[in-house]
Amino acid sequence: MSDHTEAATLVVGPAWVGDMVMAQSLFKHLKARHPAGAIDVLAPRWALPLARRMPEVRVAMAMPVGHGRLGLGIRYRLARGLRARGYGQAIVLPNSLKSALVPFWARIPRRTGYRGEMRWGLVNDMRPMDRKARPQTVQRFVALGQTLGERLPDPMPVPALLVETGALDATLRRLDLNPGRAPVLGLCPGAEYGPAKRWPSAYFAELARTRLAQGWQVWIFGGSRDAALGRKLTADAGPGCRDLTGRTSLAEAVDLMSRTSLVVSNDSGLMHVAAALGRPLVAIYGSSDPCLTPPLSARVEVLHLDLACRPCFRRECPLGHLRCLWALEPGRVMRAMERVEEI
Repeated sequence: MSDHTEAATLVVGPAWVGDMVMAQSLFKHLKARHPAGAIDVLAPRWALPLARRMPEVRVAMAMPVGHGRLGLGIRYRLARGLRARGYGQAIVLPNSLKSALVPFWARIPRRTGYRGEMRWGLVNDMRPMDRKARPQTVQRFVALGQTLGERLPDPMPVPALLVETGALDATLRRLDLNPGRAPVLGLCPGAEYGPAKRWPSAYFAELARTRLAQGWQVWIFGGSRDAALGRKLTADAGPGCRDLTGRTSLAEAVDLMSRTSLVVSNDSGLMHVAAALGRPLVAIYGSSDPCLTPPLSARVEVLHLDLACRPCFRRECPLGHLRCLWALEPGRVMRAMERVEEI
């Protein structure tokens, strides 16, 4: 099959915030190769605000089927509606069978993806997953935009999310925030994957108290599922912390984070957002591996402990001690914060 040049490409996007941010590296690579080729993205509804902050994306469309649902009829009707768009290629980032159905039913001639869950025929440009040659998720994404065996670009294109200034000003007014008053430390204490990726709230609170005493502002970022963490952190840190968990949409969080002076985050979607906004960032890894999903930025300090039991990639510590997080003490993170501020 020959490489397409001008026909539009449909990308079936991933289901995690961080993965959607990293997918922008693929979009940038496709645009560099085919500047006149349009890129449309089909992704979960929650991910659309991210795709719409990527200038490479022409149209961001919601997958009208909830996570984990097969929804064959809904997927088929969506696919029929896409046939007239004349896509030359579909790139399917998830490895599931159901993620490959829409491109197949939409009759997109070239359907590229990794060998996955029983999808022979649905994916007709099947790629083997070489985890040793491409240890990073972003490398695996970008490789799907190349011909088989082609060398990866060096340097790798990095995500860069846009900020909507008007929307940002409205959010600042609604939440009564003033980033011009003093430097802002952004804290991201959540991680949807599970407790084994969450640095202790008491440690985050210690960082907050230290910077508040130095005259900084502290904003706590997170979704509604992080609200309990946000409340605890705010109570432990004392007056001056602004708890934004559950009070912003994802798009609003992107805009607000662009006004931070420094971010400390667990390995989470918001960590990747901070990196894509070019914020000085300290990224904390517990059960996960920065070799797989590093923040794609030069202004970052990555912290993890070299323990025999990590990375285990588990949602909860299988040994029950969470040493990979508890033994990573606040003093070490504070020193990393000072280093990254000098970058």
